Amino acid sequence: MNLAFRLRPQTLEDYVGQEQLVGKDKILQKMIEQGTVSSMLFWGPPGSGKTTLAHLIAKNINAEFHQLSGVTSGKKDLMETIDQAKKTTKKTILFIDEIHRWNKAQQDALLPYVENGTITLIGATTENPSFEIISALLSRCRVFVLKSLEKEQLQTIIKKALTDKKNGVGEYKKKISPDAEELLIRLSGGDARIMLNALEIAVTTYSPVIASVAKQTQQKKIAAPQGDYPLRGVAPSSKTRNDDNNIISIEIIKEIFQTKSAGLYDKKADEHYNIISAFIKSVRGSDVDASLYYLVRMLENGEDPKFIARRMIILASEDIGMADRGALIQANEAFEAVMKIGMPEAQLTLAHVVIYLASAKKSRAVPNALGKVKEAVYEFPNEPIPMHLRNAPTKLMKNLEYGKDYTWSSEYVGPKGNQSFLPEKLKNKKFYRG
Repeated sequence: MNLAFRLRPQTLEDYVGQEQLVGKDKILQKMIEQGTVSSMLFWGPPGSGKTTLAHLIAKNINAEFHQLSGVTSGKKDLMETIDQAKKTTKKTILFIDEIHRWNKAQQDALLPYVENGTITLIGATTENPSFEIISALLSRCRVFVLKSLEKEQLQTIIKKALTDKKNGVGEYKKKISPDAEELLIRLSGGDARIMLNALEIAVTTYSPVIASVAKQTQQKKIAAPQGDYPLRGVAPSSKTRNDDNNIISIEIIKEIFQTKSAGLYDKKADEHYNIISAFIKSVRGSDVDASLYYLVRMLENGEDPKFIARRMIILASEDIGMADRGALIQANEAFEAVMKIGMPEAQLTLAHVVIYLASAKKSRAVPNALGKVKEAVYEFPNEPIPMHLRNAPTKLMKNLEYGKDYTWSSEYVGPKGNQSFLPEKLKNKKFYRG
């Protein structure tokens, strides 16, 4: 069993993160304490603790626990679980990981058993349930949003792993340098599972000899060959190590993740925000070369390419907008490409779109208009909808003049005469100026 599995918490007290759900007097804690656990969906990024939380819920309410994968299981597996659930008097929790992978027919098959209480469903998804889960099933489940683990929470997990001799890797008596810990957390992208897998490699595979060779390899900028060990021909050593050699260095972390990056972001991540700020301002200022420089600098320092792609989508509307209507399409396509092909190939797409956005004409008309509209909404929050714009599905509403004087024909669409689409107090108000 790998480290991530062995280190899975056995009690809610040991669970790290998601205090908004399982903290004192929070909703999931109350549901568990009162035994009122109902069907639910966990929506959150990989490694945020969805599977672990499902296990802990079942354990705390003494329920039967069955787990299926949305990738490898289907209706047959579901019916086998339903048959087992019908044979027990205990509450049965069915956990479906990546439930968004199930098609409509498979999700439909769940409905009657969720409805009649044969099973209590806990589904885990990294995708927006509103788009990936059928509405009938979604209406029968509470949706709980799990957040990416914070740096301090990931540090807690690392400390637990390095000191726990029973389930962790404490018997190796290894420590990790602050810089290496910072880089490990960043390159893991907030995914505790990836982080622990990398940490286990660092502890169990890298002896002092390997660490030394890894450092020399980085200095010489020689790519490590592939094999059972990151450096072929050098096996783990079981010899006694001194304190200095028991430190997991930044070179080891770079070797594991196969990056030449020096991990220049500082401990408080100030440099992280400085670089993304410089990137956005360079694209906004139409400096193609500076934009590419900061893009590559972020990628080489282990920045999540999806984060960069998301920021470009925002920039396309905020700083380019109607000046180039293709910008938003290009930015969105870049995000889709990053999701589909991943790194390192995705850097080509990112560079492509960065050049496009930096070269495009700029306009602040969209955010300016949005800001003015918000001001008007707060100033006039409950203005009556004009009668001629109201829907009139019944005869009574028509008699009350709902929809009166509104024309929709091939010649003209809109209210007759000089009537406005806006409420009376906002008549003739101009928000957007292209």
